[in-house]
Order: sequence, then structure tokens, then C-alpha cells
Amino acid sequence: MQTTTATDLTRQFAAAVTALCAVSKDVADFQTADDAALVELSRLAAQEKQLADAHLALIAGEIAARSTREMGNSGLAYREGFRSTEELLRTTTGSSGREATTAVRVGRLVREAATAGSIDPVTGEKFEAAQPWLADVAAAVSNGSLSVAAADAIRAGLGSPTENVSADALAETAWVLCLEATVLDVDRLLKRARELRDDLDAAGIADPEREWVEKRSLRHFMLSNGMGRVVWDLDPESYAVVTELYDRATSPKRGVRFVDGDRKETAERILADPRTIEQLASDTLLGLLQAGADADSSQLLGTGAAAIRVLVTQKTVKAREGYGRIEGTAAPISLETVERLTCGGDLRTVTIDSFGQPLDVGKEQRFFTPKQRIALAVRDGGCLFGDCDRPPSMTEAHHINFWKRDDGRTDLKDGVLLCKFHHLLCHNNGWEIERVGTEYFLVPPPDVDPSQTRRPMPSKSPAMRDLRRELAGH
Repeated sequence: MQTTTATDLTRQFAAAVTALCAVSKDVADFQTADDAALVELSRLAAQEKQLADAHLALIAGEIAARSTREMGNSGLAYREGFRSTEELLRTTTGSSGREATTAVRVGRLVREAATAGSIDPVTGEKFEAAQPWLADVAAAVSNGSLSVAAADAIRAGLGSPTENVSADALAETAWVLCLEATVLDVDRLLKRARELRDDLDAAGIADPEREWVEKRSLRHFMLSNGMGRVVWDLDPESYAVVTELYDRATSPKRGVRFVDGDRKETAERILADPRTIEQLASDTLLGLLQAGADADSSQLLGTGAAAIRVLVTQKTVKAREGYGRIEGTAAPISLETVERLTCGGDLRTVTIDSFGQPLDVGKEQRFFTPKQRIALAVRDGGCLFGDCDRPPSMTEAHHINFWKRDDGRTDLKDGVLLCKFHHLLCHNNGWEIERVGTEYFLVPPPDVDPSQTRRPMPSKSPAMRDLRRELAGH
């Protein structure tokens, strides 16, 4: 028999379902909405889902508390005929295993935070939260300001306290991430949480490196249609090797065509190749396996082994304190790895001024030079347009002032990296980029934003974030 409180909850949920059922699901109604209304409706629908997910997590957390292993046959999930809370939830809600697991994990977190410090009426023991540094995350889920998926991203990105990182430091960082979650999607929030954890744990960078190497694997299996599939999990260093070769083979077809001189003919040949990007990449990597790194170099890859670009500040190298980065990846690498990778390679210095800008080259030539493109990759870290996550290898150098029309200079400060899609958007759809000192701003066309409010374009480069923090004396 339900208690009064349980009855009230059931009525509240039933009323919420009834209210949602009353919301139109007629396609014609949505077709009549203007663009601004559709965007606002998407936000409201996301808020509906966020609240519903929070309720489901709260329920999952309580079911999990009543289904512990210690309870054995008397546990709720077992009595209902399920091996675990996750299985019960997946079956009763029709959700995926991943969704059910996330709901249970966050539900436990919220319940433990809410009961921490109270006394168990049965055992007399004080309840303790397993992850007290996530108390603000749990509170944000409870009050509806943080989604369940975002809470799980923060949890996964921050990890647990170690000898180098205290629980208090993680708690402070978790609070910051709860604030940043209002402007970051779940994927970027996870990336941001990992970045902040790396900042806290510079001394422990080598530990995940070893873990990545241990997790490397290559598996293959036949598909039902007669084809075969290869699943290749790579550590960041190995992944950089593969992607560098992939970029050599496919970049002209992906629109990244800033090549001249001897490489122009090769780029044009790749463009004329009738194979798709995916087919070209497959054939290239198979050719490498069959004949080595110089396979068909005149057609596809150029000569030489794959090159990994490592980014590290001069101060870090001299002091031997801190870490470096592999270009195109967010994961930091230890100084030992930096030294190993640069031991037999070409070491180039990119000089950065006190404002974080690479030095200029001038306007005598139309195209950005290879050295300038390296500097742009270091500074921008990928496509600067909005939340685009295209890495430097998938971008083109864009003059923010048209070279001929506006006497635009081929200077680094007047160039930014944009992916093919956003590069075309700037040239063809009226989007403009303005530079104020060392900061860049995106200016939308009037038909997108009548007020043309400037949008910041911060660097996507973890290495530049490291350098600016160093320049600031932190």
C-alpha cells in the first residue's frame, strides 16, 4: 500500500504526463512555426527531457539502494525477477543498457549526496557519500539545472582523488564545471572536465599514457554481408601516426587544398580520383600494410614516414616540469614522451609574443606558408568557428581581410583556421571575422542576427591554453 507521499508523487507524475500529452504532436503545427520559434522550442523540449531524466535518475538511485548485493534475495530488483537495477530499469523503461547504467550511476550519486551525514535507522551507522567531491553536481541534478548526461560527463572527466589531486581540488573544479555546463554540450563538457583534471594532475600525466598503451587493440570479424570489419583502438601517439597518413591521402578531397609547387599536381590527381574519401583511405592504408610507408608515394602519400607534431613550451622543456601535447588531440603527454618523440625528429621553434600571437611573415605572397600554417595550428587548435571540433588537419587558412580586395596581409594575426564548411560559409553567406587586439570575434549576417552581436572565437588549442597560463605566471 502506498504512503501519502508516494501517492502524491504518483499524482504529480501522472499530471506531468497528462500535460505533456496535451502538447501538440501535429507536424503541421511545427511547420507553421518560424525559425526563432523552432530554436526556442528545441530548448524547451531539451528542458523537458532534462527534468524527466532527473526524475528517472532519482528513481533509479532509490531502486539501486533497495537492490544491493548485501540484500540478496530480498532486494527489490531480485524480487521483481531481475539480476540488477540496470536490467530492471532497461526492461521497464525500454531504454538502452547505456542509458539505464547512466541513470543508476547518477541516481546513486544524487541519493548518496542527499543522505550523507544522516544516520541509518536500521544499523545506526552514518551514511557517507562515495564521491563527496561531486556534491555540487548532485545538487545541480536535483534542482534541474544540470542534465543527467552532463553530470555523468563531469564525473567521468574528473575521475577520483589521487596523491597529487585532493578531493577538495576536485570539488572546486566540479563546481566550476556545473557553471560551464550551461554553455557546453555533453561531449565538450567531458573534454573540458578532462582538461581541468589534467591541469590539476600534471605530475600524474604518465599514468594514463601507460593505460592508453595497455588498452591498444586490433580486432577483426566477418559481417553477415560477407565483408570484413576491423576495429582498431589506438593510443594517442599511434592515432596521430595513422591520421597523419590519412590526411596525406585524402586532404585534397576533403577540401583542404592549400598546396602549391610540386604538391599541386599530386593534389589535383587525388581530386580527380573517382574513389570516395573512405575508399581512398581504405586503399591507402591497405597499400601501406602491403608495401610499407613509401607505397605509391607519387600518387598518394608523398615520401617519408608519418610525422607526429608535438607541442611543448620552451619553459617546460628547460625546467623539465609540466607536459606537452600531440597536435590534434586534447590528451597531454609526459615530458619523457615528448623527449622520446623529438629525439630523432625535426625541432622547430614557433616564437609567440607576450600576447600569445605567433610572429608575422608579411604580405609579399598570397598563400600562408607551411611554417605559418604550423603556427596557426599551434595557436588556433582547429576550426575557430563556433563549437566546430574539426582539428587543424581538416582546416584551411582564412584571411579575415580578403587579400586583394582589402589589401589583406598574409600575416598570422590576420589569418584563422576554418574547416571547409565554415570557410565557405564565411565567403558565401555573409559571416565575417573581426580581430580586436589578439582576440577574434565572429559577426553573423543580419538575416541570422539582426543586431549582429559579435561572438568570441577562443582558441581550441590545449597547447595555447598551457602557454597563456604560463605567460600569465600561473
